[in-house]
Amino acid sequence: MDASQQASGEQPWPRQDYAWYVVAVLLLAYTCSFIDRMILTLLVAPIRADLGISDTQMSLLVGFAFAVLYTVMGLPLGYLADRGNRRRLMTIGITIWSAMTAACGLAPNYALLFLARIGVGIGEATLSPAAYSLMSDYFPKDRLGRAVAVYSIGVPLGSGIALVIGGMIVDMATQSPAYSLPGIGEAAPWRLVFFLVGLPGLAIALLMLTVREPVRRGVTNVATARRFRDCFTYVLAYRRAYFSHFLGLSLLTLVIYGAMAWIPTFFARTYGMDPATAGFYFGIILAACGAAGLLLGGALADRLFRAGRKDGHLLTIVIAILGAAPFLIAAPQMPTATLAFACIAPAFLVASMHGGVAGAALQLITPNRYRAQATALYFFVANLIGFGLGPTAVALITDYGFGEDGALRHSLSIVASIVLPLSAIIVMSSMAAFRRAVDAAAEAE
Repeated sequence: MDASQQASGEQPWPRQDYAWYVVAVLLLAYTCSFIDRMILTLLVAPIRADLGISDTQMSLLVGFAFAVLYTVMGLPLGYLADRGNRRRLMTIGITIWSAMTAACGLAPNYALLFLARIGVGIGEATLSPAAYSLMSDYFPKDRLGRAVAVYSIGVPLGSGIALVIGGMIVDMATQSPAYSLPGIGEAAPWRLVFFLVGLPGLAIALLMLTVREPVRRGVTNVATARRFRDCFTYVLAYRRAYFSHFLGLSLLTLVIYGAMAWIPTFFARTYGMDPATAGFYFGIILAACGAAGLLLGGALADRLFRAGRKDGHLLTIVIAILGAAPFLIAAPQMPTATLAFACIAPAFLVASMHGGVAGAALQLITPNRYRAQATALYFFVANLIGFGLGPTAVALITDYGFGEDGALRHSLSIVASIVLPLSAIIVMSSMAAFRRAVDAAAEAE
């Protein structure tokens, strides 16, 4: 029986300096994943022009093509993470998504680009379920919120880098002459962008090999989770806590990912700003405010939990939803780009408070032997609804509700004004069930 399969209830926690090193490596991987995931938002115009596709088709590339197998594959991959070596699984996944990102630059048509984006999703599906489970074996519960929050900085940091550095890369690539690719011939310069952002991930895969697989805490043998359905049975037993958490957070991510996907294009269409310039400023806001919001949310949730508020993580999430809603609704309606950015900054600062807290909350209500699977189930729902439907919901309202590109600003406000209040209501309704689930998970270990 290897170390990861031994009982660990009496063993001390790993050295905190090394534990934070592990978080730093995971953060790099997560940042890389979001750079690869979000770079398409800056390539809307050249890809549409080159492939002759609509906003809705483009939104499917940004969201659904990535999310379809990212969500589905997360479930069996989470099962593998709960039973096997999580470090090894993540290393393989990073290699796959980096290679498939580069492959997007070789796709000669829409269908093959769609398939390459699916491949990116499959690779990235390995990361977060295994990472969340790994961190729960490196940090005690009253510090887990901050650890997951730091890891989750990869979302705004990766997205921000994709927008800031990606904008520079896009300018460089689009200003260069066309070049030839095997099997494609004369190729548009945007294809080079996928190579430039995809290949660095291979170095991070090598760095992941320096991470040690920790002893699993609270289980005598990972084989106790013998059947794939056991996790689902546990989730159904506490379905009020899980389903409200899944659905409430999925609706919030729908609004956030919908905004992230279309904000650079919104500035171009509404204020005549170059998409790369808009992406540069939005990227800075996203990286700085998103990171600050994640750290603030993690610290607040941990403080509430230490003070005896077992539902402190949910309270933090509700604050994030209600605090961000007015700014997300108002930003697209501002008369100038400056005022729009002035609304976007506090919107993403407050909204980002939910990020790490949502994942940490899930670890609190789930026994160790099911944590990666429960996290994969959460990402299945959250990404299918949030990342899969968020960009498309905005595009559908623009294409079929208004029928004109200039109405994108109204589509963004409509989605936020309908979805965010519903998200807050669902999360608030589950606080008592969440407290009971926290107790049950502690007893199950």
